[in-house]
Amino acid sequence: MTTVLLRGQVHTGRRVITDGWVHLADGRVTAVGAGFQPPPPASREVRGHRVVPGFVDVHCHGGGGATFGASGGDPELEVDAARAVARLHRAHGTTTLVASLVSRPVPELVAVASALEPLVRSGELAGIHLEGPWLSPARAGAHAPTLLRRPIPEDVDALLATGVVVMVTLAPELPGGLDTVRQLARAGVLVAVGHTDADAATTRAAVDTGARVATHLFNAMPSVHHRAPGPVVALLGDERVVVELIADGVHLDPLVLTHAARAAGRGRWVLVTDAMAAAGCADGRYELGGAAVSVVGGVARLAPASGEGGDDGDRGDDGGALGAIAGSTLTLDAALRFAVDAGLPFGDVLTAVTSTPAGLLGRADRGHLEPGATGGAVLLDESLEVLSVHL
Repeated sequence: MTTVLLRGQVHTGRRVITDGWVHLADGRVTAVGAGFQPPPPASREVRGHRVVPGFVDVHCHGGGGATFGASGGDPELEVDAARAVARLHRAHGTTTLVASLVSRPVPELVAVASALEPLVRSGELAGIHLEGPWLSPARAGAHAPTLLRRPIPEDVDALLATGVVVMVTLAPELPGGLDTVRQLARAGVLVAVGHTDADAATTRAAVDTGARVATHLFNAMPSVHHRAPGPVVALLGDERVVVELIADGVHLDPLVLTHAARAAGRGRWVLVTDAMAAAGCADGRYELGGAAVSVVGGVARLAPASGEGGDDGDRGDDGGALGAIAGSTLTLDAALRFAVDAGLPFGDVLTAVTSTPAGLLGRADRGHLEPGATGGAVLLDESLEVLSVHL
């Protein structure tokens, strides 16, 4: 199928074309340019709108009422759920999606990753992100503390053998943590520091050993203290690290969001959704990793007695009657709008949902609209709402 978008403001990722056009054929950008283009049959004039690359989300657990890994590895159920999640987020502009799995027994994680392997191979998913089980019990957040454990090489090997793991979040202070960072980095897997109680020195050691990502910075880790900077300062201040930020007004105050983005600098921060099943759905009762989650006003929290020590790392004193934050109900287009409304430049925010996360994944074909790109195009109106997605 061929589509040509005409007369829009085209953001290719490398340049902005005020009166531009994009030619897509069979999901690939074949040409991009400026000025008049004779309208072919499948053209659409998009004057007054922005044409941007498809978004890239490297941290997403679910959406559209479905969750990655919910069945524990049943191939048919996992594929159906994954496609439902991808469909919801694609409607909101995300065309490259990494499936994040919460803590489960390692054999179950292997089964889920194996069940999703066909979708990774086909390109429907961009890989698997393991957020657990090698996390700190002190910063468990919505993860069941009983499922958390120290990493051992045999478990790491079993998960790597699935061939689809692209990122792993772990707490480097655990016994064997730094060795695991090294093992994963040598295998070409992105290592992220998160759900950690590490001090700054241990965090720096993890980066020196190969960690390159901060999982939802500030959340599920010690807060900054002027005499104990902890992981936040160590990660934010290291130019080798890309930091994840959740722009929903729940995980981070807008002032913290903008400060972190400016401190990191363009190209060193990404927006992620950390979305769970309720993304795109009404308030109600949901599940994440076997735990009951209550969504009220679009905010997901563990139901009473399900756990404490939420994703904001306040050890449970933030959750009130509904308990700890349990992911988000975000989509990336909403995160983009929130970040822009908070005062960040549109170009910087667009980079944080396109080329920077694509670069993390090593996907030179995603996150831009230059010829050869395969991530599709998203049409945004003047309010940055998604009008259409073109693949």
